[in-house]
Amino acid sequence: MIFARGFAAEVRKGLLNLLAGWREALMEMITFPLFYLLIVLFMGRGQLRADLLLPVLLGMVALTFIHEQVNRVFWSYLGDIQSGVLEQTYLTPLPSAASILGRQVAAVIAAVPTALAVLVTGATAASLQGGRLPFDAQVIVPLAAIVLGTCGLSLILCGLTLVFKRIEIITQLSVAVYAIAGGTLVPLAAMPDPIAFLSRLVVPIAPGIEAMRDILLGGHSLVALPTGWGLGWLLAQPLLITAAGVIVFNRLEHLARHRGTLGRY
Repeated sequence: MIFARGFAAEVRKGLLNLLAGWREALMEMITFPLFYLLIVLFMGRGQLRADLLLPVLLGMVALTFIHEQVNRVFWSYLGDIQSGVLEQTYLTPLPSAASILGRQVAAVIAAVPTALAVLVTGATAASLQGGRLPFDAQVIVPLAAIVLGTCGLSLILCGLTLVFKRIEIITQLSVAVYAIAGGTLVPLAAMPDPIAFLSRLVVPIAPGIEAMRDILLGGHSLVALPTGWGLGWLLAQPLLITAAGVIVFNRLEHLARHRGTLGRY
């Protein structure tokens, strides 16, 4: 019962913060779609080329989601550290897992509107160019893989901030790395083999983006994906990242509690 109440309270707090910051959310729902269109214009040398709109769209939706989800979890956690609220929660019977899980769910929900704004913009632009955004129910699997892997990444970052504190720049640099080398804008098949290998191995959104492009744009089956490392790795990678996130967070949380530094920043 304590776990359920704590989980619900964290989700409610996250959603209330989203509503309180509706102006910022609205700005993101405008700026991210504009950024997507500017990228396509840049890659198309001043033209919204139909052959670029949809491939870049799928990568940009994933990039927008990981940016929003990771940053919302990280900054909410960091804000509680700075204000001293986090240390107080450890003096209550509330399991820390309830707080973390609630933050994750709230961040996933809060990330959806901006990602949907990018999706709608891309679909509209494609229709104006005479194309359309196809849909296949199989795409739910790579989407779920992206969500789960992103949650694992945010766990790692939250654990790191418990011990190393001022690591805000890592969240921004990581998004830049995903945009450049994560297969979001340029397919991994067109990148040098070492970069493609590392991206498929550790970038939470890379296998999902490749799978979405294969399914929606290539018309391939989920069990016969021609690019990447196949369905097995698509399912395994987010589980491994999440498991790593749980282990890293628990270890660093224990270290911070042992040192008594949960409230220091």
